[in-house]
Amino acid sequence: MAAFSIADLAPMTAGLYKLWAHTIRYDHAGEWDPITASRMEGKACVLALWHNELFALTAFGYIMKMPAVTLVSQSKDGEIIARMLERMGHVTARGSSTRGGVKALIKAARVMRKENRHGVLTVDGPKGPRHVPKPGALLLSRLSGNLIFPIRAFPERKVVFQRSWDKFEIPYPFTRCQIRVGEPIQAPDEEMDEAALNREAERLGRIMRGITPR
Repeated sequence: MAAFSIADLAPMTAGLYKLWAHTIRYDHAGEWDPITASRMEGKACVLALWHNELFALTAFGYIMKMPAVTLVSQSKDGEIIARMLERMGHVTARGSSTRGGVKALIKAARVMRKENRHGVLTVDGPKGPRHVPKPGALLLSRLSGNLIFPIRAFPERKVVFQRSWDKFEIPYPFTRCQIRVGEPIQAPDEEMDEAALNREAERLGRIMRGITPR
């Protein structure tokens, strides 16, 4: 008999998550339109998220029926997340800044081009520092040739896990949640050394930290 894993709960967890997502009252006030238009032109985008806003933004993507390839870490927690996302119609690319990242980015870029799916990644994950981006989104932009759109979620009522490294947020059911989209950027075409990558990552961070609720 196969050993039980908490990842085996993914079907039930995904079902509960979908129900939860339908209760949240999202307000994106047309800000999503450039992302939709870009995909309609055959150029799916790189979507940059903060790790602590993952719950609300993944739920929003599900409600919007957004086709995505999502980068997920190779950790045990990542296995649970990957199984849930796959049940919600995502393709997953397993890897992070600490393990398997380059391979995952190459897979994600290939899926973006072939299937016209948005590439999604939490730019400060999997372990922080909080709200300090790593270069993954820039590398994926360069590999896919597509724009990066920074995206943020602002639930009116939420639980904040203050002791987690990212202060992870879970919106209350039936709360209103603003979705804000920042100015798009694209990684330079030329090869970037580590210093240049870090500068571009910090620029992305400034844009994301500057996005506020209306």
